[in-house]
Amino acid sequence: MSGSGGAAAAAVSSAPPAQDEGMTWWYRWLCRLSGVLGAVSCAISGLFNCVTIRPLNIAAGVWMIMNAFILLLCEAPFCCQFMEFANTLAEKADRLRSWQRAVFYCGMAIIPIVISLTLTTLLGNAIAFATGVLYGLSALGKKGDAISYARIQQQKQQVDEEKLTDTLEGEL
Repeated sequence: MSGSGGAAAAAVSSAPPAQDEGMTWWYRWLCRLSGVLGAVSCAISGLFNCVTIRPLNIAAGVWMIMNAFILLLCEAPFCCQFMEFANTLAEKADRLRSWQRAVFYCGMAIIPIVISLTLTTLLGNAIAFATGVLYGLSALGKKGDAISYARIQQQKQQVDEEKLTDTLEGEL
């Protein structure tokens, strides 16, 4: 058993590293922290949701607990270090692009709300959804500086003026 785990770890370590995508170190840690806080909030709210007699609330609560487990596996695999597959799953999650993580996390957070729209599901999934939004914002990239934006606008304006003068000369 331990030999196959070592081979799997060697295969994962030889995989290409995660893409940086222009994220700064503090933004990456902010995303990780919000993922861990989202997992904690999903787990606590999921437990509260399961203490009821309505089956849809129980289903939403179980989904929220599953969301919490997946968020912890992806964002903080050291919390699940005694599971053999945790590091492998975390490596695969690190290789995902930011927009893929954003869609995944936001989709996971919306499903319990669709199942049972209560205040507990809304508040419990808010931080998990915010984690997806943070990853989505990082996928958009950095904001451009004002000088390049002004240069692009000036070039567009010149092209538009040239087109206008060409059409006016063609009419004469």
